[in-house]
Amino acid sequence: MERFKHVRNVAIILVIALLIDVVPGGGDFASTVQETLYLGFLAVLVWAASRLYREHRVTLYGLGDRNRVIVYVALGVIVVTLTAKARMWQTPAGEIGWLALLAGAVMALVEVFRTARRY
Repeated sequence: MERFKHVRNVAIILVIALLIDVVPGGGDFASTVQETLYLGFLAVLVWAASRLYREHRVTLYGLGDRNRVIVYVALGVIVVTLTAKARMWQTPAGEIGWLALLAGAVMALVEVFRTARRY
């Protein structure tokens, strides 16, 4: 019965989707589950970022004040830019601004990385 494993899995997903669509309040439940998964994902990202910071703290302080500020500002710009994507993409100028901010932040991170690797 290993041959029908994928068919069974697709059928289970279709039944769950049908229940969410038909049952009153199913959409609210699906939204709640989605937000819970999203918050869990964000918690894992924060945990991973804190672990990386603790493991590479000496390297970050070895960059010097100027480059460390550039890294922190670039990471902040990336976070804010990704958060504001839906709002910024409502106009063509916003799309260009979004791409320019993201490209500038990535270029700043690359330049700090290249500078740190020169030594």
